[in-house]
Amino acid sequence: MTELRNDRLLRALAREPVDATPIWIMRQAGRYLPEYGATRERAGSFLELCRTPELACEVTLQPVERFDLDAAIVFSDILTVPDAMGLGLYFVEGEGPRFERPVRTEADVEALREPDPGRDLGYVLETVRLARAGLAGRVPLIGFSGSPWTLAAYMVEGGGSQHFARVKAMAYDRPRVLEALLERLVAAVTAYLNAQVRAGAQALMLFDTWGGILDPHLFRRLSLEPLRRVVGGLVREHEGRRVPVIVFVKGGGQWLEALAETGCDALGLDWTVDIGEARRRVGDRVALQGNLDPCALYAEPARIREEARRVLEAYGPGSGHVFNLGHGIHPDTDPAHVAALVEAVHELSRPLHA
Repeated sequence: MTELRNDRLLRALAREPVDATPIWIMRQAGRYLPEYGATRERAGSFLELCRTPELACEVTLQPVERFDLDAAIVFSDILTVPDAMGLGLYFVEGEGPRFERPVRTEADVEALREPDPGRDLGYVLETVRLARAGLAGRVPLIGFSGSPWTLAAYMVEGGGSQHFARVKAMAYDRPRVLEALLERLVAAVTAYLNAQVRAGAQALMLFDTWGGILDPHLFRRLSLEPLRRVVGGLVREHEGRRVPVIVFVKGGGQWLEALAETGCDALGLDWTVDIGEARRRVGDRVALQGNLDPCALYAEPARIREEARRVLEAYGPGSGHVFNLGHGIHPDTDPAHVAALVEAVHELSRPLHA
């Protein structure tokens, strides 16, 4: 086992003392980097890039090699799990992901395969193994999955959607069908994340991109409860160290107290939440991750520095903060602005940990 030389992320997630606030960036391995474009061109398509471990590993490491980040996150896609369940994932240029066989009926749910991570998602696990070796202890590696609700939303709609009307209609008219789908997804996501830990992931993140579209009643039943069950089934100790779990619900600011009770170690915040107020609400139950508006990175470096200062000071002194964006980085972001953000976070946060 290679010794981890920079463990700021893991220590912050455990709310242990750190010398500076750690930073990583959602979608940090992506289209804003010219080196990513070159690797994707070699792969031929986004899906082939995800399914070719050597190239996916290369992309995973690119942002860590360019910036002084405190973590890497494995390069993959949240829809690999539904694909492994037999839905036939493909991408339409300019439109995004689509499924050949969306889930619309009870029979569709019953026809879903129970994915075996080693057999059906082995390419992701091999990417984890290669990335962990390639990092050589520089920073920890984060594994991830979409949440059961977010995956179900894509599976029922057959892809992305403006209003997610089909899956919401199912929630109201045929709740048992949707609950049966979520039951299968809880098992699949839990097994997938645990397999990533065994392959070498040192922290985990659950992305609930569409939890914020639900009303409070549906959120508790369709998003919160499945999240709680997944977190409860995860491996939390590996290689002699705790494996922290971050839960991110986009648009979930009104439910922070309930999310803090899921058993996770940290909550990701989008940019619509004041991080200082969030800290007061959750107390010392969980760490917090976030939450700069991704569009702030369009500003000049001096302004980016001030926005970083604002977020850091809003959180306040002490550990338990992982700096990140409030959602994924935009593809047309200038990499030089990312470098300015990373430098500013490390420099400006040191007095907060003195």
